[in-house]
Amino acid sequence: MIIHIDCNTFFASCEVAFHPELYGKPVVVSNSNEAGGGVILALTPEAKRLGLKRGNPVFQVRKLIHDNGVIMFDVDHEKYRNTSKQIMQSVLEQDIVQNFVQYSIDEFFGEIPVDDEVEVRRYVKMVKDLIADKTDIPVSCGCSQTYTLAKVATWYAKHYAGYGGICVLSEANRQKALAGLPIGDVWGIGRKFSKFLTANNIATAQDFAQMPESYVRHTMKTGGLHTWQELHGVRAIEIERDATQKSMSLSRTFAYMTDDIQKLREMISLFVSKLARKLREQDSVCQTVMVYIRTNRHRPDLKQRAADNSRKMSTPTQDTRVIMDIALQLLESIYMPGFMYKKMGIVLTDITHSSAVQLDLFSNTDINKSRMLMKALDDINSKYGDETIHSALTASRKEREMDGDGYEDSGE
Repeated sequence: MIIHIDCNTFFASCEVAFHPELYGKPVVVSNSNEAGGGVILALTPEAKRLGLKRGNPVFQVRKLIHDNGVIMFDVDHEKYRNTSKQIMQSVLEQDIVQNFVQYSIDEFFGEIPVDDEVEVRRYVKMVKDLIADKTDIPVSCGCSQTYTLAKVATWYAKHYAGYGGICVLSEANRQKALAGLPIGDVWGIGRKFSKFLTANNIATAQDFAQMPESYVRHTMKTGGLHTWQELHGVRAIEIERDATQKSMSLSRTFAYMTDDIQKLREMISLFVSKLARKLREQDSVCQTVMVYIRTNRHRPDLKQRAADNSRKMSTPTQDTRVIMDIALQLLESIYMPGFMYKKMGIVLTDITHSSAVQLDLFSNTDINKSRMLMKALDDINSKYGDETIHSALTASRKEREMDGDGYEDSGE
């Protein structure tokens, strides 16, 4: 059977796991900033019971948060990625789930080579308990014959406490389950087709499954047809098991506009450090670096500028120092004084596996020495905490917090 594992309110659960004294209390995670912007990204059940919702603009619910003693954390993507990796590694080491793959930061798929429902549930409970023991992250698990049906099962595990966080959806109870699932919650349908189907009196997953296959194929093309087939118990979707990203990016929209080139350098340095480490984690290299900066287009009273520049290296690399040097040169080439910048970012492209690196004929780069140095840097930061060793140009996390600039990143 296919197993789907979904972390419950993942960002908020991570914060509670790191601050166990907050268990049972209302906690939210947001991307708020000093300017009062941002929205709620995740929240615990206790916060939901107060009427807070995912997507609430922070400024609209700030009084509710204050009056009810809600604890609010700024989003910390690095912390959540590390927790996700810990879940992945723990399940792989347990060796119950086969072909285990990370689908997103808080979702995983795999296979349990057993058909008996009682046995499947026993194995899934072992996996669920292991994740709770290793990370303190609550998860919901669904099992069925296909990826889409496993997601259906997880929906029931999340929405009905009687399942205890585990729902095994067999062929015998499939129709009943589909009849109770709103069409908008079917994986793969999407907002556009959800509106279309609802307007045509297709309200549930069962209604959709009962549509003629030829009509689905004509109207919704291959994606819709695959979802239809999966709801009938036919495997039509394959989850990509090569997790290597083909491009990576980080960007920052500033709480306050700035023309300070030093702050821009510090941000680029921070972004490069994070992206280069991610390259090494997936054992890949990049060949092209692009940096861009933007002013605030919503301020017509100010001078406007949008600029970018890129460079393709002769030899692909995962070395922080090399990428940093190029990124800073690109920043210098596009920066112009006299403009108030609102956003900046960096993009790494032409990403390939590190085994494919071939030295340029005239290159004097010692790849082995570079990789040994980067591994030592990563090992120290993993053992003693992120940014224990960082570029002299990059302000430390504590310095950034004291400066109040946040360095919130997005767009990975």
